[in-house]
Amino acid sequence: MPKILINGKEIEFEKGMTVLQACELADVEIPRFCYHEKLSIAGNCRMCLVEMEKSPKPIASCAMPATEGMNIKTNTALVEKARKGVMEFLLANHPLDCPVCDQGGECDLQDQSMYYGVDKSRFIENKRQVKEKYMGPLIKTQMTRCIHCTRCVRFATEVAGVPEIGAIGRGENMEITTYLEKAMESELSANVIDLCPVGALTSKPYAFEARPWELKKTESVDVMDAVGSNIRVDTYNWEVKRILPRLNNDINEEWISDKTRYSCDGLLKQRLDVPYVKKNNKLEKVSWDEAINLLVDKIKSVSPNEIGGHIGDMVNLENALGFKKFFYTLNSKNLEFRERKFYINSSEKSNYIFNSSIKGIEKADLILLIGTNPRHEATMVNARIRKVFAQKKIPIFSIGNPGELTYSYTKVGDKTDDIRKILNKEIEFSKKLLSSKNPIIIVGESALELQSGKFILEELKKFLKNNNFISKEWNAFNFLPQNASTVGLIDLKILPKEDEEKNSFFEKLKNNNFKLLYLLGSDNLEIKKNNEFIIYQGSHGDRGAEIADIIFPSAAFTEQNGLYENLEGRIQECKKASYPIGEALEDWRIFNLIFKKLDKNKNLLNFESLRKEVLETIPNFTNINDLPSFKETKIENVSTNFISEKIYIKELDYFFTNSISRASKTMSECRQIRQKSQKTGTDNI
Repeated sequence: MPKILINGKEIEFEKGMTVLQACELADVEIPRFCYHEKLSIAGNCRMCLVEMEKSPKPIASCAMPATEGMNIKTNTALVEKARKGVMEFLLANHPLDCPVCDQGGECDLQDQSMYYGVDKSRFIENKRQVKEKYMGPLIKTQMTRCIHCTRCVRFATEVAGVPEIGAIGRGENMEITTYLEKAMESELSANVIDLCPVGALTSKPYAFEARPWELKKTESVDVMDAVGSNIRVDTYNWEVKRILPRLNNDINEEWISDKTRYSCDGLLKQRLDVPYVKKNNKLEKVSWDEAINLLVDKIKSVSPNEIGGHIGDMVNLENALGFKKFFYTLNSKNLEFRERKFYINSSEKSNYIFNSSIKGIEKADLILLIGTNPRHEATMVNARIRKVFAQKKIPIFSIGNPGELTYSYTKVGDKTDDIRKILNKEIEFSKKLLSSKNPIIIVGESALELQSGKFILEELKKFLKNNNFISKEWNAFNFLPQNASTVGLIDLKILPKEDEEKNSFFEKLKNNNFKLLYLLGSDNLEIKKNNEFIIYQGSHGDRGAEIADIIFPSAAFTEQNGLYENLEGRIQECKKASYPIGEALEDWRIFNLIFKKLDKNKNLLNFESLRKEVLETIPNFTNINDLPSFKETKIENVSTNFISEKIYIKELDYFFTNSISRASKTMSECRQIRQKSQKTGTDNI
């Protein structure tokens, strides 16, 4: 490996590194504003100046390639003078807004001016004033503070794939703005707030809410989709004030979707804080004892076969296992978690996870989407596809029409016939697929909801296995679930056996066979209520609570500890950041209250034992935060029925997918802007 001398210390570096990256290897801190490791190099802030031997003037270390034999000095009088000069220029037009700026306390400019700047300025000219820009309901602008680092411009173009921020004018007249000052249309737009090194772009919903040192910070995971993005939950007096991304290069890198970031205000709205019982067609507040007594009387009055249970999209593994044990005690097997019926083969873990892994997308040389829109179903997976497309220009194909994605793709069909032709090697695309080394096939729920869902999954898996695309080194088959709880609930064996499908939960629900229906955090199941007695247990007064006869208030995901399994089969821990509101309890504690009333004290649940049993039950489990272990895929001779039908990708109401986002004022504003733009024929968010 080549070597470089930094402050007299010899360092080995990889070919292609810049001087700034080599300095980081030597544990030397270089100040910077425009440089960011996930973005292209701009070299326009000049804060990273260092001295190089035989160079008559300082060099910008972020843009200078490191070469063998370089002698770099970062702490000389020349470097100190150069940095002070640069900082003086950066502050020439910067307003003295620190006391009222939301960036205060976590501002790069503030920190570096204290460390590298001077205590006086030689400029006596008036500071320039820049008109504020409109960037939608999420981003607050104060463009007079902007230092033109262009991080936001590069992020929008390179990472988000929606090039809608740019610079107009030159020199002192240069301004950063959106096209025609419309709202940003990317689902990743608010990441520019984290990237902005000054207070030019700040969070509009969080404006003037709190200072960073006043907040309690809890590392957790997101449950708005199945990706399991790593987040940090910031609370003030047990109120969730904001959610920020946490670096995890295997999953979400350092980005999160706008829905993940801004749904948190929904944690305060429409909350259930006491039990309710429907009396005279009107919900009334009651005590826990009265509500549970009514439920127990109802349970005793119906047969076990007439009791049904549905688990929602954000329920953690411990509570789901507790619910399963509760139903086992009732001798009822009518448990379901799917919101719509789609085919899943739960015999092997590789049938229902994202086997290539999110990071593995970067190794792909061909991607085929079948019945999925990853931009709305799994935004961070889509961002990773965008990344590999931008870097390698790999070919991306789709069966079905996913609409506008953040990269170019070729549609190779929209019917199940087209899948059959690929598997039978009847079309040109089959040759491209077979000639690729690391292809990725992503199958969405929309495809598996079809009558041919079983054919698509089983025959595709067989085709990939026969052509050596499923092995320990590379597994090309990937299922893309939409809900945070899906993979974990399949692992807990809550999915009914296939031979029971004819008399399935959905058939019984359709035929009104249930006399008692228990909804655990379930708000997206379509129910045409007839004579069913419905119990809703959840955190929000959403769709499930509207039709309920009894309501039990439970904790939201930020108010309890719990494990979640993301689409890769990776177990992650969601940590308690605040307390349940009012009289609300964790789900497993509510089941214990019911067990006591049923005189089933020996069945009482304990959180530690639930977690231990969950980890013992999960197949292929390795460690928390790690991918599951690989097991050789068996190809079974499963009989499949092929039916020629169109693959229609169901459009998600992106900002309203769950009870928390539906309760969020911010998500409501985003949704209104998107709907308005769709009516006028333009994308405005």
